[in-house]
Amino acid sequence: MTAPVPAHLPGTPAAPASPAFPAFPGDFLWGVSASAFQIEGSVSADGRGPSSWDAFTREPGRIKDGSHADTSTDHYRRYREDVALMAGLGIGAYRFSVSWSRVLPDGHGPVNPRGLDFYDRLVDELCARGIAPVPTLFHWDTPLALEERGGWLERDTAERFAAYASVVAERLADRVPMWITINEPAEVTLLGYGLGEHAPGRQLVFDALPAAHHQLLAHGLGVHALRAAGARRIGVAASHSPVWTAGDSDADRAAAGLYDVLTNRLFADPILTGAYPDEGLAALLPGPVAEDLRAISAPLDWYGVNYYNPMLVGAPEPGGAATAFGGMGIPADLPFGIRQIEGYEQTDFGWPVVPDGLRELLVGLRERYGDRLPPLYITENGCSYGDGPDPATGRVADARRIAYHEGHLRALHRAMEQGVDVRGYFIWSILDNFEWAEGYRQRFGLVHVDYETLQRTPKDSYAWYRDVIKSSR
Repeated sequence: MTAPVPAHLPGTPAAPASPAFPAFPGDFLWGVSASAFQIEGSVSADGRGPSSWDAFTREPGRIKDGSHADTSTDHYRRYREDVALMAGLGIGAYRFSVSWSRVLPDGHGPVNPRGLDFYDRLVDELCARGIAPVPTLFHWDTPLALEERGGWLERDTAERFAAYASVVAERLADRVPMWITINEPAEVTLLGYGLGEHAPGRQLVFDALPAAHHQLLAHGLGVHALRAAGARRIGVAASHSPVWTAGDSDADRAAAGLYDVLTNRLFADPILTGAYPDEGLAALLPGPVAEDLRAISAPLDWYGVNYYNPMLVGAPEPGGAATAFGGMGIPADLPFGIRQIEGYEQTDFGWPVVPDGLRELLVGLRERYGDRLPPLYITENGCSYGDGPDPATGRVADARRIAYHEGHLRALHRAMEQGVDVRGYFIWSILDNFEWAEGYRQRFGLVHVDYETLQRTPKDSYAWYRDVIKSSR
């Protein structure tokens, strides 16, 4: 039996925010996003195997509030309630991720039927509500058995991923209209293998580059595996940030250019052009690189962009110590330095709120890649604000989140007016959830979650987004 939409919906912020709110095309795809490890919980239920993040959360000091994701929002058991909340928004699509180790507990070998059954039920529930399922096959939670054999530093992991993609697609492709291979390979490489801020906690700095290449190879092999299993409309979800140069010196420009290569072009260029942005960089990667690039650049139906803020980058400061940005530690010995962007409001995560950075980014992608750039979807955009229920009314008045998304949608619309082909927008996230190394300290959701009771309370931003979607139709 499907759970009803809760009666305690918030009051009515302006709908949409102002009469001048831009009109989006009638077929524009409105959605919300989440990922398996951040919301599902039930980490040992029904045959699920451990992941790299399960192990990482058990290491003292790794998670800033000392928490873990064993229960999280309990979406594994409460998915019908959560889909009802999505239906109340009127969204056209839900972007979720499949837990690799729930389907293949060791990352390969026998399929766990109970794990695959969960995603079957979730897809059916979404379809019954008129919501398109958009699964992401890898959102950072590598099966621990593969991680212990080297994880993304090993070529074998890419091949295992392609086999896993086949298993999932053979079960779900008849009902899934859009697919995402991998989410944010840059963050897995930089934070997981380069700096050790995320699972698996390695601090290899530039020796982490094989993890980038093998994720890209997994993407390419995954595209072929998905198509062979009958999947349609395949894309990737890549993080991108405009890179602003901190100063006017040649050293500042060189540092910003290197950062752009390592965080933007290292991942987009191979997928969209079939080549790495620098021959010297390509020479550092495990081969056969030329042959792998043919797989990596398999044509896509669309390209996903995750945007949060620009990055201000300059030459490393003389004698500088390690710095931090948004909770991310930056070692002092890297050939670039991250600066704080001044003059903008910040989210509770410490990230600057720069809506026009989204327009700048999208126009820049079109200018860089031209007709090689497929249609775009904004697969993540969101903000962390800690507003909670009012003790007297229960209402979550998160006006800053409304302003954030209104600003970004206006910027997105300006990019579309400048000729960028954007087909949809997915808010991160539908629910407050486990925010990786931050634990439960950061809240990105349109729906507030009380982590003691697991009660869901739609915020004012939920009502605002519902009204934006309704008005667009």
